[in-house]
Amino acid sequence: MSDNSRCVIATRESPLALWQAEHVKALLENRYEGMAVELLGMTTKGDQILDKTLSKIGGKGLFVVELEETMRKGKADIAVHSLKDVPMELSEGFVLGAVSEREDPRDAFVSPKYASLDEMPDGAVVGTASLRRELMIRSHYPKLVVKPVRGNVGTRLRKLDEGQFDALIMASAGLKRLGFGDRIRAVIDASVSLPSPGQGALGIEVREGDEKTLSLVSFINSPEVRACTAAEREVSRSLGGSCQVPLAAYAVPESDGRIWLRAMVGNHHTGEAVFAEARGPMESPLDVAAEVLEALRAKGAERILKEVLGS
Repeated sequence: MSDNSRCVIATRESPLALWQAEHVKALLENRYEGMAVELLGMTTKGDQILDKTLSKIGGKGLFVVELEETMRKGKADIAVHSLKDVPMELSEGFVLGAVSEREDPRDAFVSPKYASLDEMPDGAVVGTASLRRELMIRSHYPKLVVKPVRGNVGTRLRKLDEGQFDALIMASAGLKRLGFGDRIRAVIDASVSLPSPGQGALGIEVREGDEKTLSLVSFINSPEVRACTAAEREVSRSLGGSCQVPLAAYAVPESDGRIWLRAMVGNHHTGEAVFAEARGPMESPLDVAAEVLEALRAKGAERILKEVLGS
């Protein structure tokens, strides 16, 4: 479908997904004068089923497969995703054409009542849709009550304002992108809540072999963010990362041309967790991931994950 004058972007129709697609649309139109960029909005199964957690209905891949099918049929040229929602192994016939610059990847504390997690009294209710965040709360704040919350950003904030929760833990990136940055009472340091693989970055998915479209989106790619997120995603891929596994991995570039990767896996039921970190060349992110994986496995990561999946 791609030519030099037209590009169709497949996107979910949630407010955040539309913001992301509009952002990429603007980048393309600013880069290529006269290009017509169109959005093809879709409501995916993951958007439709809101009464169950993602881990129980098939995981984040539910947000991706229907967009891929649209691309496979030639109705769209690219799909724009939150990289953290992209499965660690893409469907056959698709590649990541670009990984964008990253918005703040850290988690945010949102509450009308309290200024931080440290201020919350025993028994206060925290909402999250993430097993990773649930693990963080159980590990650091075991006397708080964790309850699941689904829906888009606005829906979650409405549930908070209605008093269903005392606080929410959400992605800083999504709140800032949608203009809700003023709802953030505190940004949670990565040493307390290590981000999810790819959090804060956008992934541009393209049909494999579509060289014209790959070239079209190549300017969006950030080599540093791509290297960091490649290391993060390799940790998750190797450990079977999914919505059913509480796993965190976060890499940052350092001034000497290396990346610093930290990762954690644990049991969100018990709060048990293991942590590992490594530094290595930015051009070899998978080697850095391999070092972290070896350390995690030595500390019992696979035993913990078996317990989680068997519970």
